[in-house]
Amino acid sequence: MTCCVLLSLVLALPIWLIARLRSRSNPLAWRLDASMPLRQQPPSRPGFTVAARLRSLRHGGRGLLFLARSEHNAWLHLAATAAVIGAGLALRLDSVDWRWIAAAVLWVWSAEALNTAVERICNLVSPEPDERIRIVKDVAAGSVLVSAIGAAAIGAFTFLPYLTRSH
Repeated sequence: MTCCVLLSLVLALPIWLIARLRSRSNPLAWRLDASMPLRQQPPSRPGFTVAARLRSLRHGGRGLLFLARSEHNAWLHLAATAAVIGAGLALRLDSVDWRWIAAAVLWVWSAEALNTAVERICNLVSPEPDERIRIVKDVAAGSVLVSAIGAAAIGAFTFLPYLTRSH
């Protein structure tokens, strides 16, 4: 039940943001100092093409490569991912347990990717130290911490029965 709620929240946020940005209102209206003028007509959007979808996949892959190459914490997540997959193979997890492990791994990687994006955009917006930016970055880093703790709990619940069963 908790996982369903968390998954719904993770999926709902991008949908809400897209809907907010696509609306005719000022997308920065939530800011008190929003100075962006409203447009009369939204720009026309091109239709669906396979080529555009392939470009999107390429952009996403490039972002993941950047994450893996530049973020030290991503290296730790990569090592943990490899260790978890290795342990799962060694213990011969069943398909239901693999689903939990996959969800936990993807949860942490998604949080790390979003944290990196938030940090990069904060550095772009405010290169000088700013208490408000520090708070934003700390909250984003906290989301990775919460994800990692949750993934460790899922790992414990998943692996402990395999480790404690008698042969």
